Parts: sequence; structure tokens; C-alpha cells
Amino acid sequence: MQTELILSGFGGQGIMFAGQVLSYAAMDVGKQVTWIPSYGPEMRGGTANCTVVIADEEIGSPVVKNPDVALVMNLPSLDKYEPMVKAGGLLVINESMVDRGARRDDITVVTVPCSEIAEEIGSIKMANMVAVGALLSGLKELTVADVEAALQAHMPGRHKHLLPKNIEAIRKGYEYAREHTVAAK
Repeated sequence: MQTELILSGFGGQGIMFAGQVLSYAAMDVGKQVTWIPSYGPEMRGGTANCTVVIADEEIGSPVVKNPDVALVMNLPSLDKYEPMVKAGGLLVINESMVDRGARRDDITVVTVPCSEIAEEIGSIKMANMVAVGALLSGLKELTVADVEAALQAHMPGRHKHLLPKNIEAIRKGYEYAREHTVAAK
């Protein structure tokens, strides 16, 4: 089995870190993984996305054209990736930065106020981890515990002090998504 993900947003929203955390978690539980970053013309404020492929067997190609899962942190990302999600797939939307809902009814949609939840935790910089938690509510390959363990194992030493807030953000995103998900028809 293979699951393909695209995570996208503005540079500076932590998209690459979110993809790396998911990749480490999958690797740590014995899955095959690819992670490919893509930056727009600017690091902060430009577009940024990454693809993550998680598989039980060797991955033939890291290219993702029609993801099973898309996590979008802003409107341009929603406009670009919503049409690409496979029917029956999962779309996670940061409603804090998006002024419309999904237009498709053949996918599961999780709409989460990531920035507001992150601010309640104490830092808007945690919005990416809120989104990751929401994503985990519909991803069978990984659990919240898997991602928490990956954070603990792979977070650079200079950022270890942020570990409790990151874990709190993941849990809050997961809980919010479990209560507010609209499943595909």
C-alpha cells in the first residue's frame, strides 16, 4: 500500500517541517518514505510545498500528481491542490487563511482554524503542527503517538524546548478534526 501527500502554504508556515515530521514518523515505524521540498521564489511569503510518499514496499517514484491527502495552509494552495486530490481522499484546510470551503463532495474535508488554535497554545508558529494533528485524524498509516515519538527523536537540540507546545498543537488539531470532519458522500 502507498499513500501520497502534498503539504502546501506560504513560506514560513512550517510546511517543510511538517512534511519532515511525517516522514520521520513513517520511517521510524518501518515504512518506506520519500520527502521532496519545493520552494517558490521567496523562502518567506512565497509558495512552499512538499510531497511525502509513505509505502509498505519500495517506492517506484516520488512524484505526486494526484495525492491521497492534501494539507493546504492558504487559499492559493487550496485552489491548486483541491482538484488534484483523488476521489475518496482527504483535504485538510487551514480555515484561518482560507475564505472558502471545499468545492468537492467526493473527498473527506477537514477544516480547522489552525492559526487560532495555535495562538491559544501560545504561538501562531504552531499552526503547522495543529494542521498535522488534523491530518492524522484521517491518515491510517500514522498515529499521533508515532508523530510525537518522531518529534522527540528528531527535533534538533536547539528546539527541544518547543517539544511540549508542538505535541499540544498536534493533539489539539487531532481532537478538533475528529469533532468537525465532513466525510465524503
